[in-house]
Amino acid sequence: MIGLTLVFIGISLLLYVLLGGADFGAGIIEIFTGRKGINIISKAIAPVWEANHIWIIVVLVILFNAFPVVYSTVTMYLHIPVMLVLIGIIFRGTSFAFRYYDPYKDRSHRIYSFIFELFSLLTPLFLGITLGAVLLGDITVDNSLPFYERFVAPWLKLFPFVLGIFIVLLFAYLAAVYLTGESHDTRDRRQFARYATRLLIALIFTGALVFFAAQVNGLPLFTMFLSSWISISCTIVATLLLPAFFFALKKELNNLMRFIAGAQTTAIIAGWFGIQYPVMITLKDASPLTIYNAAASEKTLLMMNIALFVGLAFVIPLLIYLFRIFKFSKNEEID
Repeated sequence: MIGLTLVFIGISLLLYVLLGGADFGAGIIEIFTGRKGINIISKAIAPVWEANHIWIIVVLVILFNAFPVVYSTVTMYLHIPVMLVLIGIIFRGTSFAFRYYDPYKDRSHRIYSFIFELFSLLTPLFLGITLGAVLLGDITVDNSLPFYERFVAPWLKLFPFVLGIFIVLLFAYLAAVYLTGESHDTRDRRQFARYATRLLIALIFTGALVFFAAQVNGLPLFTMFLSSWISISCTIVATLLLPAFFFALKKELNNLMRFIAGAQTTAIIAGWFGIQYPVMITLKDASPLTIYNAAASEKTLLMMNIALFVGLAFVIPLLIYLFRIFKFSKNEEID
């Protein structure tokens, strides 16, 4: 049952990064494109942005039911960055809805756009900070310690912030790649292609900085990486895909670019899984929480997996239909 649960949570997390992450990235890209970019980005994400965020809900539901100790530990000791992520999702979504659906175009739209762009940047940053704190292992469950030591010190370090920047760049990279196929204007497509190239280079550079920051904070991430054949294999795959990506970029093969960017992102997440497995949270003064000692009972896992099967059997066909209407047919016309 645990294996099937991990498959569900892994696929849901991947889909959230590929879809919801690209939505956040679109808001980041909008910071640099100005008013012209607002129109393209708004039309690109308006039909699907709410549906994309269903996957983070699935991830949280699985954690709450299948790994309640992990869920309670993260939401208690990392409640500050988690709360900032949730606030960012709310403010970003509401500001986008007001901006896009408001029939009156006035000065308030500038405020909506500012809030949308700001929280498109800050939300993935604090999401990465939360993940970095989970991996770093400075979370303490000693309730006799002061507030700062328990709730601030575990995430207010170099490694979580560098990982947060990496997540920001990854989301922006995905958005730039996806947006190359959202405009009929050649200049706009080439502009997004340039953003994708620069962000990919920045992503590679920041990936190296993640290992350096981990070493500074006492986490032997490079040693953990070398000890995982999964992580090494995923890095090789992501690297070998680089020439194919630049070829697709040069030939303006939009769908191929998207597939390659998705494959690279999948390799990154799988590589992180290879480093982390079987640990879910590393604790400073207690045994780590793993998929084995933090899992719920077999009956709970069985009932949850059945519910996920039934629920996704309804949801996935509807999502495919949604994307088919608003995305796939449009991209076929552009290509």
